[in-house]
Parts: sequence; C-alpha cells; structure tokens
Amino acid sequence: MAFSVNTNAGAFLALQNLNKTSSSLNTTQSRINTGQKVSSAKDDAATFAIAQKLRGDVAGLNAVKSSLDRAASTLDVAIAAGEAVSDLLIELKEKAVAAKDAGLDSASRTSLNDDFSQLRDQITSIVQNAEFNGTNVVNGNSPVVAITSDDGGNTISVASQNLSLGGSSVTISSGTTISTATDAASAVTAIESSISNVNTSLSALGAGAKRVELQRTFVDKLSDSIEVGIGNLVDADLAKESASLQALQVKQQLGLQALSIANQAPSTVLGLFR
Repeated sequence: MAFSVNTNAGAFLALQNLNKTSSSLNTTQSRINTGQKVSSAKDDAATFAIAQKLRGDVAGLNAVKSSLDRAASTLDVAIAAGEAVSDLLIELKEKAVAAKDAGLDSASRTSLNDDFSQLRDQITSIVQNAEFNGTNVVNGNSPVVAITSDDGGNTISVASQNLSLGGSSVTISSGTTISTATDAASAVTAIESSISNVNTSLSALGAGAKRVELQRTFVDKLSDSIEVGIGNLVDADLAKESASLQALQVKQQLGLQALSIANQAPSTVLGLFR
C-alpha cells in the first residue's frame, strides 16, 4: 500500500469499525436502561406493532376486570339481602305458627302480631337498601350486566329478583297480619310459599355470582398470559446484554487504540526524507 499524507485508508477502516462498535454499544445500553430489546418502532417495527396490539388487548381486559368486580360486588350485596330476607321469613313463620293457637289470650296475640309486623316491615328496609353502585338486584328492576371481552361485545347478564313484599317471591304483603288464628293460618301458607320462592331466587343469584367469579379468574389468567407473551416479544435478556456490554466496551477501547495507531501512519513518511 502506497504511503500518502492525503488519504489514510487505515484510519478510515478503524473509524468505521469504531462507529459500528459505538452503535452496538448504544443499542445494548438502551436495552439495559429500558429492559426491552424492542422499545420503539425503529428497533423492530413488526414486533413493536404486535406488542402494541397485545397491550391494547390487556388494557381492554383491565376494563373487563373492573366490570366483573362491580358485578360480583353487586351480586354479593344482593345475596346478603336475600339471605337476610330468608332468615326473616323463618322468624315470621315461627310467629305465625304460634299465633295459630286459638287458645292464646289477647295480650299474647297482640304481642306476636306486633313482632310479626316489625319483622315484616324489615324486609322492605333490607330490599330498599340492597344497592351497590346504583344497582339493586332484589327489587325486580335492574339486572346485573358485566362485559366479558376486551371489545365489550360479550356480556354476562344475571336477572334481577323481586324480594319486595307482595312481589313475585315474597307473597306476603305489607298488610299481612296474624291478629287472629285465621289470619295466622293464611300467613303461614303465604310464608312457606315465600321461603321456597326466596330460596329459588337465592339459587339464581348464587349461580350468577359463581359464573362471574369463574369469568374473573379466567380473565386474570388470560391477561397474565398476554403479558408474558408481550415480554417474550420485547423484553431484553439482561444477562446476555450485560455480557455484550462488557465485550463491546473492550472492543471500543481497542478501536480507539487502532484509530490512534492509524492516525500516526502518515508521520512515518517523514522518515523517507531524513
């Protein structure tokens, strides 16, 4: 190779190699800083696009989780109310059966009827207050609806139950009393029917709550699986990147030395003129 002070081919080659090493070093440092091998579209456009689509799916599933949690809480409140109504009906039956005794004195019958009225009216209080986030599932008005897919297209619907006095389940009304043996006998019949109806309503609410719970568990697993998939696509192997970093740092030092040596080459031409 000819000696020239105008063109230093060796320095050009050393500089190219040094720039290449510096570029690789910057890439490795970026991966270590972000923990990702694909942190932007310029790193790998196709992989980044796929990861972004999956991140959108995860965001949608987070909304699904919130919807299912709301539905589960609403149903929990409804079930608690239904169980309370069922317990009250059992107490009402006890009072009504006792009042069927024709030999009761007036004071005892009045006392039983007063207790019966208080327990009866408590059902209305429970039903009216069994509300969560504006939804009441035991007054016969609003069903529980929860989204189950990340696009909101699929839903779970649990029908509302009517546990109000005089409703489809609780057949005794706000005017039901046990002030006479005859009234008490009629009340017992109505209460027994109500207990059976309320148990059926509780079964429906419990089945709906179980379905919501199963869907919530599935969505958790699905979301976790997608998160792992995103990690497989974009996460960096930090152990590998650490090893690469050390190797590239050494190459960078060697490249700097090679460039320094190449830059000194033209000065050897001066020896020809001594």
